[in-house]
Amino acid sequence: MRQEQEFIDLLHERLAELRTGAEAAMKAALAPGGTTFQARLERDVLVAEQSGLLAAFDAGENGLCFGRLVFRDGADHHIGRIGIRRDDADRTPLVLDWRAEVARPFYLATGHTPMGLRRRRHIGTEGRRVTTLHDEILDLTDTDRTGHEGADADAVLLAALDSARTGRMHDIVQTIQAEQDRIIRAPHRGVLVVEGGPGTGKTVVALHRAAYLLYAHREQLARRAVLIVGPNPAFLGYIGEVLPSLGETGVLLATPGELFPGVTATGTDTPAAAAVKGGLAMATALARSVEDRQTLPEPARVIPHEDGELLLDAETAAEARRRARGTGLPHNLARPYFAFHVIDALTAQLADRLGADPYGGPNFLGPDDVAQLGKAIAVSREVHAAVEELWPALTPHELVAGFLADPVHLPEADADAIRRTGGAWTPADVPLLDEAAELLGEDDSAARAKAEAERQERIRYAQGVLDLSYGSRTQEFDDKEDEDSEVLGAHDLVDAERLADRHEEADHRTAAERAAADRTWAFGHIIVDEAQELSAMAWRLLMRRCPTRSMTLVGDPAQTSEPGGCGAWAPVLQPYVGDRWEHVRLGVNYRTPARIMELAAGVLRSADPSFAPPRSVRETDALPWAERTGDLPGAVAAAVARELHAEGRLAVIAPRAHHPALVPALPTASTGPVPDLTSPVVLLDPRQAKGLEFDTVIVVEPAEFGLSDLYVALTRATQRLGMVHTGALPPGLEGCAGVPAGGGGVALG
Repeated sequence: MRQEQEFIDLLHERLAELRTGAEAAMKAALAPGGTTFQARLERDVLVAEQSGLLAAFDAGENGLCFGRLVFRDGADHHIGRIGIRRDDADRTPLVLDWRAEVARPFYLATGHTPMGLRRRRHIGTEGRRVTTLHDEILDLTDTDRTGHEGADADAVLLAALDSARTGRMHDIVQTIQAEQDRIIRAPHRGVLVVEGGPGTGKTVVALHRAAYLLYAHREQLARRAVLIVGPNPAFLGYIGEVLPSLGETGVLLATPGELFPGVTATGTDTPAAAAVKGGLAMATALARSVEDRQTLPEPARVIPHEDGELLLDAETAAEARRRARGTGLPHNLARPYFAFHVIDALTAQLADRLGADPYGGPNFLGPDDVAQLGKAIAVSREVHAAVEELWPALTPHELVAGFLADPVHLPEADADAIRRTGGAWTPADVPLLDEAAELLGEDDSAARAKAEAERQERIRYAQGVLDLSYGSRTQEFDDKEDEDSEVLGAHDLVDAERLADRHEEADHRTAAERAAADRTWAFGHIIVDEAQELSAMAWRLLMRRCPTRSMTLVGDPAQTSEPGGCGAWAPVLQPYVGDRWEHVRLGVNYRTPARIMELAAGVLRSADPSFAPPRSVRETDALPWAERTGDLPGAVAAAVARELHAEGRLAVIAPRAHHPALVPALPTASTGPVPDLTSPVVLLDPRQAKGLEFDTVIVVEPAEFGLSDLYVALTRATQRLGMVHTGALPPGLEGCAGVPAGGGGVALG
């Protein structure tokens, strides 16, 4: 204990030195200095680097070192959250990053396969104080003993699992299991599907996989960024501290409703509307709606012109439309082609009229005359108005809002389900907006022309500066007799174009920040949690975000509850990657005690007798209980008071319809769209509870839950589970031993 304490003290001293050096470097970079573009660029890069180092140092402060590996060959390494080296000539490692290859035996070695280890030590700390040691002997010929050997190799894991929850997910770098480590370090190319039931750790494994990939492929992924998609804002808040605790801050976390820049999806759909919007039929319907906006004039449109009226008829517009569609470009990008063909047709019409020889001879107008007529027609407001009417420039928001107000190309029942005028965007609308953006495209020719004009102006200014530099050479220099001597000026070292580019404002945002604002950003890797919940339209959006198809998908089809959710992997992936994807399954439940897990499994077995839940490794003394009552708010409040303990967190999970009555009965509970999960008591609906865990869970009116929602709600507890209900319990629960037909407060055996 003393030796490990001395090492931890030394480690924190070294960390303090590194932090002081980073702070000094940042302070020096921020001090007033050069104002040239090069100086500002170097300053910004240095500040970004040192900020990243400080963030990593701060993240690694808690639990900086948690393990030690002693090998048979005499090698001895400490394992920690971040890698730290000594300040010597060889930059000797002081502590190894947990993601380093040499650290793998800490997670994989067993007595049967020791991987060269003599012993493995787990180091428990509180702040900077060593509190516990747990040694595992892997070489039976090793007779040295420290007094900290443990017969139970799972003692460290079970101690972590039994600790009280805080309302925030913690990392598991100290207790990663072998099956989890193999997933975390799997190659990042291609699609990896990680399936696992409640409590199997699939979410935290996915987060540690993100940290590992950023470590192993830093240069590539830091440039392209990693996207992590979670089911709701509460979930993102719950997992938000895991990656920073591992020293990784350059990751974009978002819900599916946040993946269209500039849109915050705060609206709510009915289950029927969400199901319709998530179906692939929406892609076809939107594409046909875009075609509907490419119209023909009926009757022919008369366009005033100083040389006489022009006639834009359906035949002319149809030919222009055919040619524009033939380009294969999105609507807005094809629009100029439609306009060009219309202008050409009207120009030919006017030229035929003005230059016609009454005696049947050739047209009097030459090519230059026709070109002048074309220029006049091209700038005509009336012609532009006609083009806008027949082939309007559209935004995704305009297209989707118009479509929802008058849904077309759908069965009448589906159209009725999604019909809406105005209102806030919903999460199911976001994939529609993204689909619309793909169909429409963005005609940025005007913006590019403006940017190029500004660049040319900078080049002209830079040339003026260089000319001034050249002309300011002194007469003394010109009169020097030694013609071999040279004094180089700015005009000798750089041309106007390069000088102008040096003074262009650089974008120093992180890759994650730039990705959040750019719909067309291609991520280096995407991790999707609760992936079974995403609709077919949402998958189209995500596949656009990752053209390389480098993805980690985690979820459990048995927990599918969203109306538009796919609920199976093959239908989702085959259209995009065929059979080129890998499927792995986590089969051990680390969270849910065995009694609670068996109770929850009974719910799904009522519909599928062959359902097999993950195997629980924990058990508690507390039995699940159910209470039938005529005063639901009062009974829930009493149950919360009875079950609330000093440590840990309690969740009341109830259908949304009951929240108005429960909120007054639970005045201290945090509730709402984004509840504070660090509060001792939170009130959630079943969708908000996805991916979360609490010490105690009270499920209200379980018979009103959908099958999957009830399964999710029952498996959120790590210690105690209760149910409060006014009617009969749902199938799968009513037949459990000890549940009477009436009465309450009876434990379920």
